[in-house]
Amino acid sequence: MRLLQKRRAFPRILGSERAFLADTLRAETTGGLVLVGAAVIALVWANSPWQDSYHHLRDAQLGPLTVEGWATDGALTLFFYLAGVELKRELVVGTLSRIREAVVPVAAAICGMVMPALIYAAINLTVADGKPHGWAVPTATDIAFALAVLAIVGSSLPSALRAFLLTLAVVDDFGAILVIAAFFSHGINLLYLLAALAFIAVFYILQRRRVRTPLLYIPVVLGAWWFMHESGIHATIAGVALGLVTRVLPDRDEKKSPAERVEHHLRPWSAGVAVPVFALFAAGVTLSGAALREMLTDPVAIGVVAGLMAGKVIGVFGGSWLTARFTRAELNSDLAWRDVGAVSVLAGIGFTVALLIAQLAFADDLAQIERAKAAVLVASLLSALIAAVLLFHRNRAYADD
Repeated sequence: MRLLQKRRAFPRILGSERAFLADTLRAETTGGLVLVGAAVIALVWANSPWQDSYHHLRDAQLGPLTVEGWATDGALTLFFYLAGVELKRELVVGTLSRIREAVVPVAAAICGMVMPALIYAAINLTVADGKPHGWAVPTATDIAFALAVLAIVGSSLPSALRAFLLTLAVVDDFGAILVIAAFFSHGINLLYLLAALAFIAVFYILQRRRVRTPLLYIPVVLGAWWFMHESGIHATIAGVALGLVTRVLPDRDEKKSPAERVEHHLRPWSAGVAVPVFALFAAGVTLSGAALREMLTDPVAIGVVAGLMAGKVIGVFGGSWLTARFTRAELNSDLAWRDVGAVSVLAGIGFTVALLIAQLAFADDLAQIERAKAAVLVASLLSALIAAVLLFHRNRAYADD
């Protein structure tokens, strides 16, 4: 009977959603390659004879913030704005609007955040010099980096697998946003927060009134960002909030919704400029012999590497399998569980948001920030290499069929 048929664990991609997914994959893939390039430049620069110039530039004061502060609180806000827009679109017209299809990727994303945090906490709670408050560092997956790897070695893989990774990343980003807002906001100034919310409300009203003049939005966006920054809540949350109030459904006389138009214009700036600029000033870790030896015994570094490399695999794959096993969901007939296993390894690439959370979690300990960032880079590189090998073999299997 139709009512007894199992639900698909991975969503079907139809019509405009397929075109939207393709556009997103192309932009994020290109951005992922630029992101890797920026990280490599940062690492080489920070470990070269000119490393002092790197640190001087990163720490230079530019108005109210340092250059690094502008990259972290400013440039990354654009990335989080688009994450907010994408989340709302998924909730309104995308995969997440169809609860039955969203169950497995949502469960995989949640388990993929919880398990790394548990592994990190277990390691850091069992040693005297552990720092359990850094539990959130290994919880985030970097979608741009992950999609870049998938695109390079997975040209013949089924589109359902890419859809799963993208949906997982949207939920993962939302989880990271909640973590940043809930655990890394200090000394909240209620007056500034209310002012930020007022600007966000004005943005919402402009959207409802169908205002399309960019010059009216610019001061509203800047006001929301600045007052959110001054309120004690991380400034990137303003980007998320603005994304969530952006209109995602087109009117009858519109070919594209405001969300689609904004993404079309801003995603290249986010993927090609904002995120790489953040990486340039966040990934510049000094990897001396002494620093690498310290990582081998540092519980934070061990927890981050274990969380990303083991926790993500156990969480994403285990969450997917358990959901399909104990609910009426089933794996898409085009896929094998080995494909899910390879993507689970790919989820261990925790670059952009993981580096941001490392800065927030250890803000009062610069040496620990360096070790935590180095651990994120090492785990992300190893996860990318292992996943690339696994996906390459899966790609060959599909290409030979």
